[in-house]
Amino acid sequence: MNYLPLIIQEFETAANATEAVAMKKYMRDQFEFCGIKSPQRKLLLRGLKATHGVPAITEMPALVKALWKLPQREYQYAAIDIMQSMHKQFIPAHIALFEWMILQKSWWDTVDNTLSGLVSPWFKKFPEQRAAITDRWIASDNIWLQRGAIIYQNGWKLQTDEKVLFRYILQCNHSKEFFIQKGIGWALREYSKVNPVSVKAFVAQYPLAPLSKREALRLL
Repeated sequence: MNYLPLIIQEFETAANATEAVAMKKYMRDQFEFCGIKSPQRKLLLRGLKATHGVPAITEMPALVKALWKLPQREYQYAAIDIMQSMHKQFIPAHIALFEWMILQKSWWDTVDNTLSGLVSPWFKKFPEQRAAITDRWIASDNIWLQRGAIIYQNGWKLQTDEKVLFRYILQCNHSKEFFIQKGIGWALREYSKVNPVSVKAFVAQYPLAPLSKREALRLL
């Protein structure tokens, strides 16, 4: 099944030029948009699934990369949406695709959604591979991979590996990058929901960037 033209046809029909301008401005003019908001996009994809089914999981890497080449950002969101619905079919090789998605057209929207929707469930399915991958990410010079290593446990609650989280934060604590500092604060804030004592102690012990500290303690 050639799913790409089906998605393009639906999105072109639903495009809204006024919304596209606003969405592009919100994303600091980084990308073009069709002007399709998230609820409508997901409704369109559900309609496609009801009418045409979904692609085979073996077809997804090619479809994801084809969607990533299109200029409008909603196509990248659609790639993540469709792939996320197949999380039960993830195989070890898919992590290479997810890393590719993080590194191409990188910005917080696709990076964070790839992490939460794809990487996080993949790590839970293949926990024995997690450490080697995230150790490599945090040691890289790519801020999006580093951010991924820091925030991939967001939402894991008591399953969070505190030692890994704190170690990765300290490895990047010198960074002046906004998205690293913000990611550190976000990860600590999420963990504070289940272990506020530990987060308070960590923030008191180490001199975090003001942005990271402010975000970390927001709920405390």
